[in-house]
Amino acid sequence: MKILLAVDGSPYTKKMLAYLATHMEMFSGENEFTLLTVQGPLPPRARAAAGKEAVEAYYAEESMKVLEPSIKFMARHGLDADSVCKVGSVGETIAKTADSGKFDLVIMGSHGHGALSNLVMGSVATKVLAQCKTPVLLVR
Repeated sequence: MKILLAVDGSPYTKKMLAYLATHMEMFSGENEFTLLTVQGPLPPRARAAAGKEAVEAYYAEESMKVLEPSIKFMARHGLDADSVCKVGSVGETIAKTADSGKFDLVIMGSHGHGALSNLVMGSVATKVLAQCKTPVLLVR
């Protein structure tokens, strides 16, 4: 099974990874994991003022802050994962990546860093559910 793990470094990402590690029996057979982090784009004026190299370095640095703990967690539990960093609208980018990458399942936390705005389910999770053709497992 090809599984996309959407990570943002929030406590819900940690819960999602812990759920995955403790429920591997749910995913029969060989699994191929991909960790995806999406950075929201900087405002156009900030990108223009900073320059292309500085902006790319910023996106790479912010992505690695999110990915490194997730990669270490996966390795501690004997799970290999590829990692992908993208820039764009978070919910839309997760859904497009899942669909274009022909993933069998998306697993993500029910909330991210903006959890206060939507009490029942985060706005990113709502967008992914609305736009994604791939099945989505939300971990709360």
